[in-house]
Amino acid sequence: MNDTPLPPLNVAQLLRQYNLRPDARLGQNFLIDEAALQRVVQAAAIRPDETVLEIGPGLGSLTRHLALASRNVVAVELDQRLLPVLSQVLQGYPNTTVIPGDILSLDPAALISASDYLVVANIPYNITSALIRHLLEAGRRPTRMILTVQREVAERICATPGAMSLLALSVQLYGAPKICARIPAGAFYPAPKVDSAIVRVDLYPTPLLPLATVEIFFRLAKAGFSQKRKMLRNALAAGLHWPADQTDALLHSAGILPQRRAETLSLHEWFTLVESFIAQYPGPTQVNSSQKPENDRSQET
Repeated sequence: MNDTPLPPLNVAQLLRQYNLRPDARLGQNFLIDEAALQRVVQAAAIRPDETVLEIGPGLGSLTRHLALASRNVVAVELDQRLLPVLSQVLQGYPNTTVIPGDILSLDPAALISASDYLVVANIPYNITSALIRHLLEAGRRPTRMILTVQREVAERICATPGAMSLLALSVQLYGAPKICARIPAGAFYPAPKVDSAIVRVDLYPTPLLPLATVEIFFRLAKAGFSQKRKMLRNALAAGLHWPADQTDALLHSAGILPQRRAETLSLHEWFTLVESFIAQYPGPTQVNSSQKPENDRSQET
C-alpha cells in the first residue's frame, strides 16, 4: 500500500463547479473524511498486484486511495452527472477505469480481466441487500468484499444465533464477515441520519453447501423467517403451505425443537434441516415454487 498522503478533495468546490447536488433518490452520501477513507483501504488489505472493483465511486475520494494501493481499479458509476467530475479527479491515476452503468444489471466478473478481484463499495443504503446478493451470486465471485454499510446492517450481517436473519444466513453461507471499523455519520457528505460500519467478507472458494442444495436452503430459510415472531413449526408450515405435523416431523428429524424461532438457529442447524429435507423428499423438491426468494434472497424479513 502506498503511504503517500493525499490532499482531501474540496467536495463543496467540486459540486459548485459542476452545479451538482447529491441525489437522495440514489442514496448518495459521499465518504469524504480522509481518516475514514484510509480505514476502508486498510480493511481491504490490498496487494499491489490486485484488481479492485469499486461500486459507486461518487466524486472519486476513495478511488484515488484504491488506485495508489492496487494494480488497477474498475469503478462502476450509475449517476452520469458525476462522470465529468470523476474524469477531472482521476486524471492523474492512469490505472483507473470508470464504467457508466448500473452494477445490478452488469456481471461483475465481466468487467474484470484479472482472474481474481476484490470489491470495495460505499453502498447506497437503498440497494444494500440487492447488491450483496448480486455480488455473492456472480458467476465469478470476488475473493473478498469490503463494504461500507449502515451500522445496524453490518451487525445483522455478522450476527450469531439468537439474532440471525435471512441476510446473515445469505452472507455467511458464502463467506466469513467481520466488522472492521465504525464510521460516524459526519464522515459523509451529506451526513446520513445513522452511523455506518466497514464490513469485510472473505469469501469461501465455494458456498458451504453444495450448489445443488442452495435453492432448498434459501427456500426453507425464507419460510422460516417469513413470520419471525412465530415458532419455527408454525412459520415453516405457513411459508411452505404444509400442515404443522409435517413441519414437526421435519424439525424432529433434524434434531431441532419445533418451538424454537428462526433467529435462534445456527447456520449449521439450517444445513442439518436441509439434509433432513432431502432425506425425506429425495425426488423433486416438495417446497412450493412460489416460495423461491429470487429477488429478495438477502433481504431482511
